[in-house]
Amino acid sequence: MRDLAVRTFTSADPADAPPVLLVHGFCSDGKADWVDTGVADALTAAGRTVVVPDLPGHGDSPSPAASAEVTAPAIAADLVAVMDRAGFSTFDAAGYSLGARIAWELPAAAPGRVERTVLGGLSPAEPFTAVDVDALHRAVRAGTEPADPFTGMIAGMISSHGDRAAGLALCVEGLRATPFAGGAWNAKVLPVFVVGDNDELTRGIGGLAEELGEARLVTVPGAHHEVLGGAGFRAAVLDALSR
Repeated sequence: MRDLAVRTFTSADPADAPPVLLVHGFCSDGKADWVDTGVADALTAAGRTVVVPDLPGHGDSPSPAASAEVTAPAIAADLVAVMDRAGFSTFDAAGYSLGARIAWELPAAAPGRVERTVLGGLSPAEPFTAVDVDALHRAVRAGTEPADPFTGMIAGMISSHGDRAAGLALCVEGLRATPFAGGAWNAKVLPVFVVGDNDELTRGIGGLAEELGEARLVTVPGAHHEVLGGAGFRAAVLDALSR
């Protein structure tokens, strides 16, 4: 279990509510997804303490040494360790894209401690199962172009991160080994799903919301990579986490 890089923001007028853990997406970091978009500021303005880690291999956090370190349950355990070190017994969480995939694991990683959760931009299928992992590693290591276009797209995305690319490829391998499969939700409150009205990656997520027992599904403007910076998403997060 590794120490992740973490930003913590406190409110000048604290509310009687647990801290909020914000989990960023793939090939991004906590600052880009949550600070630069104004979400962290909006939450602290509402009285919340906000914890914004960088996932393994991302931002200022260390890269994994092996794919087993970056399965979805392993990353969730790293995030719980962040909250443990900060002394937070219970917490709310919000994740976007990969962050939502990891946030899904938090109730199992921290039984009885997760209160309210926002799952933004969550795909009902695991995109990384379509990646040719061997070809991805070759592309990152030697610049060999993958035959599969989707693998090539992922390779191009992570290769733009320079010396972090090998660690990001291991993240893909680890996440591919533990694909998202839905299932029961064991936190205190059903999650709120937030999707963009033009986000093809989230098509079908309404079925999962219904399976959980009519979990709320909120639609906001934007495609997958536009939602995070929108006022609609910020408002949906604040509403879902409000007391």
